[in-house]
Amino acid sequence: MMLNQVIVNLKTRENRFVYLIDGKVEKIYVQQPQFKTTVGNIYLGQVTKVVPGMNAAFVEIGEGKGAYLPREKMASFVRNEGTLEEKKKKSVSSYVKQGERVLVQVMKDAAGPKGAKITGIIEMTGEHIVYMPYGRYVAVSKKINSSTSQKHLRSFGIRIKSEAEGLIFRTSAANCLEEELIKELEVLRQEYKDLEQRATQKKIMLLQENNEFTKQLYYLFQQMKEGEVIVDRVEERKQWQTMFPHLTVSYHQGNEELFSHYHVDTEIEKALKRIVWLSNGAYMIIDQAEAATIIDVNTGKYEGKHQLEHTVFQTNSLAAKEVARQIRLRDLSGIILIDFIDMKVEEEKKVIAIMEKELTADNRQSKVIGFTSLGILQVTRKKTMKSLSETVQSKCTVCEGTGLVKSAESMAFQLERELWEYRNRDIEVVEIKAAQDVHHFFIGEGSIHKKRLEEVLGFAIKIEEAEFPKPDYTIRMVK
Repeated sequence: MMLNQVIVNLKTRENRFVYLIDGKVEKIYVQQPQFKTTVGNIYLGQVTKVVPGMNAAFVEIGEGKGAYLPREKMASFVRNEGTLEEKKKKSVSSYVKQGERVLVQVMKDAAGPKGAKITGIIEMTGEHIVYMPYGRYVAVSKKINSSTSQKHLRSFGIRIKSEAEGLIFRTSAANCLEEELIKELEVLRQEYKDLEQRATQKKIMLLQENNEFTKQLYYLFQQMKEGEVIVDRVEERKQWQTMFPHLTVSYHQGNEELFSHYHVDTEIEKALKRIVWLSNGAYMIIDQAEAATIIDVNTGKYEGKHQLEHTVFQTNSLAAKEVARQIRLRDLSGIILIDFIDMKVEEEKKVIAIMEKELTADNRQSKVIGFTSLGILQVTRKKTMKSLSETVQSKCTVCEGTGLVKSAESMAFQLERELWEYRNRDIEVVEIKAAQDVHHFFIGEGSIHKKRLEEVLGFAIKIEEAEFPKPDYTIRMVK
């Protein structure tokens, strides 16, 4: 029997939890107060700009940046009685006006210069149902394996909803009585009515805040059939034991910090490393950039016991499972490109099947697109919030996140070019401070380069070594 454990650290401002199966970390979630996600938050906003060329509008929701609202996500667009083609022919100005107050929900956090992405199709999430007052469709979780259950829930949803409403049945709905689902729907309908009542006010405001940390944690608790939860605040221990009686909830009261006590701090460090070793001696290199994440698979120390083809497939199969795990651990999203070791088309199909199976354990929408002609597997995963590295790391102020800086030689040559700009001026001496390696390359053996420059430029060069965080220099004084 597998041992499921969730270790929850709530004592400090940074909230964290780790999910372990038989001692192996399967999920890490960290929420810092400055990076608290707005995804799921519902706002009363005001349209500040309508852009017909983009078929969108920008909405002020009080978060500092104009939030992006696409035409197809406007409540007025969905409520329109025309066909989809007819609605698309109309300008976005037909659906929303500048200065108009709108009820919106955040789909994607603001990132860099971009504001949040929002929708007017409000979703009220319950334990078994997601209710959309203006959704106009019924959907059933793909994780419900029984086609009979899916058909039943779909037809049941059509019966109990109005024409304008939308319903999504979550995985747990398959095990619920119809009466229970109807009762939850009525509760969600009332919650939305309360929101609408509050939205009659004129000022821009946050109407309902979504606590993503608690949401992620509770979702995990609901998915676990049994297991142990360890938390470092006694209030939550009492509350969770009542809410989730199928779990054993205990309070950590020792002086040692919770994550240190259970040796999971090191797991967070591992989840941030560029190189990930596989159990057979092969390894992967994970490079996370703004546009995409690149994962390169290498055989490393693994040579196998059979022919090369068997070794390659064994490594790629193992890597596919670990890639899916790393995607969940690091919370990678967007475009993910995996460079497996070259293999036959039949084996590529098997690797795709492994990836798809492993990603079903993920509660975030993902899709395995397939291999390119260059043998790169393409995967996409919905981005809603910051990844683990974006949460706990920041760009290096020296290299600006590239991992590279100008070499000492390049900086020495740059200094030489800058000094040439002082030629033919009324100058006697230029004083410079430079990093040790820049100083070395600039003056040359026996100060040969420095002496040559002084003769050509017609002034003395006084250069001293100084501490710099990278190969660099400063021209301190010209006189």
